[in-house]
Amino acid sequence: MVPLLVHLLDVYSLVVIASAIISWFPGAADNPIGRVLRALTEPVYAIIHKVLDPSKTGGIDLSPLIVLVVLQFLKKTLLRM
Repeated sequence: MVPLLVHLLDVYSLVVIASAIISWFPGAADNPIGRVLRALTEPVYAIIHKVLDPSKTGGIDLSPLIVLVVLQFLKKTLLRM
C-alpha cells in the first residue's frame, strides 16, 4: 500500500510542476491539457490561497512550491513506515 501512495504522490508532484510551467504561457491553460491540470491542482491551491494570498506575496503565487514541499514531506514520512 505504501509504494502505491508514494507513486501517487510522485505523479501528483509532476502534475503540479506541469501546471506551474503551463501557467507561464498565456492561453495555455485554455487548451484541454491545461484544463485538466487546472482541475487537478486548483482545489489544492485554493486552500493555500485562503491562508497565503498571492497579493500578499508581491503577486507571486507560492502555492505550487508549498504543495511540492508538503508532498515531499508526506513521501518521506511514508517511506519511513
